[in-house]
Amino acid sequence: MHKTLKGVMIGGALALGVAALLIGTKMAQFGAMGEAMAQMVMPPTPVNSYTAEQMEWQPRLSAVGSVAPVQGTEVTAEIEGTIREILFTPGAQVQAGTPLVQLDDSLEQASLREAEAAAELAQLALRRAGELARTKSISQLELDNANSNVRQTQARLDYVRALIAKKRISAPFAGQLGIKQVSVGQFINKGQAVVSLQALAQVYVEFSIPQRQLAQVNPGLIVQVVSDAHPDQLFEGKVLAVSPAVDTSTRNLRVQALLDNNDGKLRPGMYVSVSLQLARTEPVLFIPISAVLHSAYGDAVLVIEAGEGDSLITRQAAVRLGLQQGDFVQVLEGLNAGDEIVSTGSFKLAPGMPVVIDNTLAPTFSLDPRPNNS
Repeated sequence: MHKTLKGVMIGGALALGVAALLIGTKMAQFGAMGEAMAQMVMPPTPVNSYTAEQMEWQPRLSAVGSVAPVQGTEVTAEIEGTIREILFTPGAQVQAGTPLVQLDDSLEQASLREAEAAAELAQLALRRAGELARTKSISQLELDNANSNVRQTQARLDYVRALIAKKRISAPFAGQLGIKQVSVGQFINKGQAVVSLQALAQVYVEFSIPQRQLAQVNPGLIVQVVSDAHPDQLFEGKVLAVSPAVDTSTRNLRVQALLDNNDGKLRPGMYVSVSLQLARTEPVLFIPISAVLHSAYGDAVLVIEAGEGDSLITRQAAVRLGLQQGDFVQVLEGLNAGDEIVSTGSFKLAPGMPVVIDNTLAPTFSLDPRPNNS
């Protein structure tokens, strides 16, 4: 029994010795790994960069405008009557003078034949009176009466022809027709609308500006317009006129711009977003908006600066931002011209990280980006 107990004690001691040896070996390995990791240097992260630059910038004024036609009207009847024939297709393009509606003119046609007969008889009477006057067979008064009768019958003939012309309603100018508002057989009154007609090749865009901007807004300035009906298309035109009077209730001035609209996408009555380039320039410091880190504590960017040796590291710099245009935002405080910053993916980085600049796949930034060519 004593021998057995002694054997167990010896076996336990050996096991403890082996365990201690294993633990010591592992500890030595972990220590060596820790020292190796402490000596390891993180490889630099590739980043896109942008150098903050000061540039001359032409400020813009934003407003909400309304599209108005250069030529647009409700085609109406100039005379009452019953519609005999409708000669147009709703929505069609028509030229100036194209017949649209024919009113019943049977009574006027009868009056025309009567007036033509009276005019012909008056001409014949005048010729006979002239022959008689040469032989002194009639007085000068009778000849004058014959002349007057010719003029009266001709005036009556012209009047009836004018009535007949008004029985045919025609397009006053070239444009696009709207929805038909009348039917065949309908009796319409003078001034009643028949169809809308809008010339869409060019349109006005009208908007208001504050009176303090009056000195900076002149005819000829570039206007850019976007409609939510075609958000990917930018329409461009020029200021045509500025109202000479200020609205006393808003202290704003009305501005009218002229835009080409050959595809007819801008329609009268639409509201549009207007961007107007003002007639002045100012120096500003611009950086890409994608470089800005937004947080509850404010805005910041990561500046790329020299580290130890030839390495580059990032430094976080708080910035105060101004206006935004296109892909850029103005920096009012926090950066200087020539500072190089991380332009994209800043949220993935941290201050003090080593970086390497790689602009191979860097995006192109623009003050005037256009979706159809960006």
